[in-house]
Amino acid sequence: MPRATLPEDYRRHVTAALAALNVRNLVLSIHDPSFPSIPDEDLGRGSPYSGGGLRFLEFARELGFNGIQLGPQGQTSEDNPSPYDGTLFSRNVLNVALASLTHEETWGGLLRPERVQALVAARPGNEPRVKHRYAFRAQNEALDEVWEAFQHKRARAVPGSAIAWLAEHFETFRRGHQGWLERDALYDALCTEHGRPYWKEWSSEWDRRLWSPRPGEEAAFTTRRQVLLSKYAGQVEAYAFRQFLVHSQHAALRERTAAWGLKLFGDLQIGFSPRDGWAYQGLFVGSYLMGAPPSRTNPEGQPWNYPVLDPEQYHAPGGTAGPVLHFMGSRVDKMLSEYDGLRIDHPHGLVCPWVYRSGELDSLRAVQNGARLFASPDLPDHPRLARWALVSPEQLDRSVPRYADGWVRELNAEQVRRYSALFDAIIAAARAHGRQVSDLLCEVLSTMPHPLRRVMEQYGLGRFRVTQKADLTNPKDVYRSENAVPQDWIMVGNHDTKPIWALADRWRQAGEARAQAEYLAWRLHPEEEGREDFARRLVQEPGMLVQAKFADLFASRAENVMVFFPDLLGMKETYNAPGTVSEENWSLRVPNDYRHGYAEKLENDEALNLPKALALALRAGGEEARARHRGLIAALERLAAELQLG
Repeated sequence: MPRATLPEDYRRHVTAALAALNVRNLVLSIHDPSFPSIPDEDLGRGSPYSGGGLRFLEFARELGFNGIQLGPQGQTSEDNPSPYDGTLFSRNVLNVALASLTHEETWGGLLRPERVQALVAARPGNEPRVKHRYAFRAQNEALDEVWEAFQHKRARAVPGSAIAWLAEHFETFRRGHQGWLERDALYDALCTEHGRPYWKEWSSEWDRRLWSPRPGEEAAFTTRRQVLLSKYAGQVEAYAFRQFLVHSQHAALRERTAAWGLKLFGDLQIGFSPRDGWAYQGLFVGSYLMGAPPSRTNPEGQPWNYPVLDPEQYHAPGGTAGPVLHFMGSRVDKMLSEYDGLRIDHPHGLVCPWVYRSGELDSLRAVQNGARLFASPDLPDHPRLARWALVSPEQLDRSVPRYADGWVRELNAEQVRRYSALFDAIIAAARAHGRQVSDLLCEVLSTMPHPLRRVMEQYGLGRFRVTQKADLTNPKDVYRSENAVPQDWIMVGNHDTKPIWALADRWRQAGEARAQAEYLAWRLHPEEEGREDFARRLVQEPGMLVQAKFADLFASRAENVMVFFPDLLGMKETYNAPGTVSEENWSLRVPNDYRHGYAEKLENDEALNLPKALALALRAGGEEARARHRGLIAALERLAAELQLG
């Protein structure tokens, strides 16, 4: 039988090894729906706030992780589970842990235990995948009942009771977040009123532009908003209460993880949900959308259909912060009050976004023929972009495609400052919250245009190094671990790649394992003597090849290592296939019996054996490092063997 607990001295030696390897952050990446559940609370979707979610976070801490990278936590729709299309201010109420609401002492017994049991029993299927549509409907039905119970109990609340406490804190929450709560709540009300789930299909232009009046219309639109807020006061309050629930549970989680020594990282997504596109449309350029240019990661490009923030509203007359910078500051300020650090999603979208014309019938062709918002001073097919150009025609290298990293050849200090406007707002908010610049993770993959490079360099920010994508024939390839610098974040894969275990299978089947083994032997076995034997072992032992791939991360100069949950647990299913629409996308979950499954896979070297990877990384330091850390290496190798023996 696999062991149920880790050896007593496991965490002490893992922590010592991370320090010896100069690894500051060892972060586990997992999105909310992928968390496991306790069987009697499982509606088919995970949550970090549930009992099962908390147990998994404690498991991650036991393994030696000191940070958790969550995905975007905004509200998603029934038809689109992608967290990167969720709301920017509202949290996803699908994360509310219903079972905790049955507790009388903390939540006033707002939900009956038998109601939770009935919803769990009605969950379709038993396979460990997210049941998004069922969870969406069941959760919302339950939250409707919670709201009714709260209203009933609030009217009869006794001072000092749990309900009285909740009512008081709910009102404080509403006052503190009134601005975005009213906008987001009215969107749902107007979708119902117009019978359309998307704002651009509403019949009333007034309601379509409710928060974006033209000059001279402000008074009339203010009156219209007041009428709607009065008409839908009940729905607005109910929406706010749901947000109060999920925000309160997030705050409780953060207290728990802080006590465990786990940092929580949020995800500053580059996109906007339809709700936010409606609420903040006055901040956008209407004639262009943002997407991903053709690149090594996505050779065809991707038409994201995300709105583009209007450069003319970055600053007000006189150079002070304008509406766009105020918006960005508010957004980041809220996030940094809820997380210890932030992952910045596709940062080129904040510095030098790739844009294409809106309204094109063939959006893929449009994005392939797009341009950089601030680096198109004289393009005949995009004449309107000239007004926003921050570079002169002489600063462009027209021998490369306009999406190439070297399209802009050079920048002076003033140009870098102008490119950096949105980044500066993020940095200012981080510093105001007492965060270090190193608490910001920049998801730079294969696209790093010169302006983005200059902006990041001024703050000492690193990039992502996804080593499974490394070109082993190119010594300068950005994904090779030896090219990492201390401020980088390094990983074998992320939520958009195949799990390393599935990829290793493909390497063996395609005859590519030998090349991987030779590269890893060069990285991890500094002496020529014995290197060939080590490489041969990596080819012959499939699990050892993957453990070496992890060791390669720790042996690099990067001080930040990230592991996506399937790579930790030895799972082979893909979480998300970029650029595709599928019921399978975003649905992979940690199995509820993950402790047993993880221990079982360790016995066969089919999951990350962290002590083994760390020992290999310490050995890679050469004879001097091996002598200095002899005792620690021996302890790690003993732990690795104990885990494998079960």
